[in-house]
Amino acid sequence: MNERKSGILLHISSLPCRYGIGDFGPAAYAFVDFLRQNQQTLWQVLPLNPIDPAHHSSPYSSISAFAGNTLLLSPDKLREQALLSADDVAGVPDFDPGRCDYEAVIEYKNRLFEKAFSRFRARNGDESPEFRNFVAQQRVWLEDFCLFVVAKRKYGGAVWTQWPEALRKRRKKELSRLREEFQDEIVREQFLQFQFFSQWDDLKGYCARTGVEVIGDMPIYVNFDSADVWAHSEIFKLDGTGRQKFVAGVPPDYFSKTGQLWGNPVYDWEVSRRQGYSWWRARMAHNFSLFHWTRIDHFRGFVAYWEVPAGESTAVNGQWRQVPCEDFFTKLIGQFGTLPILAEDLGTITPDVKEVMRKFRFPGMKVLLFAFGEDDPAHPYLPHNYEERYVVYTGTHDNNTARGWFAHETDSVIRGRISKYQGFSVTDETVHRDLIRLAMRSVARYVLIPMQDVIGLGQDCRMNHPGTSSGNWQWRLTPAQQETDYPFLSEYTVLYGRAPGR
Repeated sequence: MNERKSGILLHISSLPCRYGIGDFGPAAYAFVDFLRQNQQTLWQVLPLNPIDPAHHSSPYSSISAFAGNTLLLSPDKLREQALLSADDVAGVPDFDPGRCDYEAVIEYKNRLFEKAFSRFRARNGDESPEFRNFVAQQRVWLEDFCLFVVAKRKYGGAVWTQWPEALRKRRKKELSRLREEFQDEIVREQFLQFQFFSQWDDLKGYCARTGVEVIGDMPIYVNFDSADVWAHSEIFKLDGTGRQKFVAGVPPDYFSKTGQLWGNPVYDWEVSRRQGYSWWRARMAHNFSLFHWTRIDHFRGFVAYWEVPAGESTAVNGQWRQVPCEDFFTKLIGQFGTLPILAEDLGTITPDVKEVMRKFRFPGMKVLLFAFGEDDPAHPYLPHNYEERYVVYTGTHDNNTARGWFAHETDSVIRGRISKYQGFSVTDETVHRDLIRLAMRSVARYVLIPMQDVIGLGQDCRMNHPGTSSGNWQWRLTPAQQETDYPFLSEYTVLYGRAPGR
């Protein structure tokens, strides 16, 4: 992280596409071209793991920490392999070009996937060398994931703790019976994951050849009802029946008198340590292979985490638990050499977390939307207080757009502070460009701008509104917006020394 760079935050699902959701097809490659045409060399995406409408289609809530979200598969790329025909994709539903309708997309794409899988089996059996090689290479997670998917289907979507005891406890005989009974469905899941990672590898390769680095996103916690907890229950704090003894959250603070209760299972780090952190090593290796950099959401949980007894209605009665973080990261360095990690360190961060970030040279985050709420020249989010080893954002996927924030979440006092800091009057029409320029001229090495802020969109185009359960993760870029010229983006990038080959 020695060069000054900038780029855009845009999830794959938000790309323009006629199939109802952004995917790894032509629009993704066109977006890479858009980045380079505008002097951008970074592209940040959200987690690529499977989503579920039951969890509001959030990419941060998944049944697997390893598997890919097959809704992001490109039908056009499947056509290139003759796994789909022109007739198969001729009758595309009239999807909203500006929003994702996940349930409609799931129904439509599953029909396409069935056709693609049928042609794959008819052509190859299961003997495609590339396919068999993928299955062998990904065995550390793929087999458990496929078994988990077919078992959930068999038992009507029930949580794994409600399955028959033999399956819940992963008895060998029961797992063998499941493999035999659902052999075709297991191969189908393997095929879809094979296609996912093949298409992603092609896109990432194009990014690399074009000079664009991809930044991924890894939630620190996993869902309780996931293949990971079912297959590796010993590294989580569960009781003898598999139920959670404790759940994750954050303690009461200025923003919430009762804290936040997330409900994810917490890790038993002592068991992980005795196992040589094998699951964690595999997870980190997987992410490092997918991305040039991996942003870790809620990084402070690697240093200490807030543990709340299961069954509590709030996070008040929790306690901090320490993590053997220095031993863990030292072991990772021994395996990988350098660690391409960006730490999400927003909110209240204690000195021990800052020390770990300093020792292992993990860049942290700064968000401009947080900088002007107080009249404090020493505020850590004001650019003159930054250090080089930071990534600065106008906002993140959890924030309003810059324009929406300025119009609906600030008052005359905050707007006055922004204008005073900039040295000129900032308005609804200019705030997105003004904040981008402020980020670009900062000392922070990396700058990332949500695509909504490049365009200057309002609050109806935000990606997520924490604490709400509907209308999130749906925003999509239209073709016209992607094809529009944004000359200020290149201008600022060149002016402040972030352009490639400068």
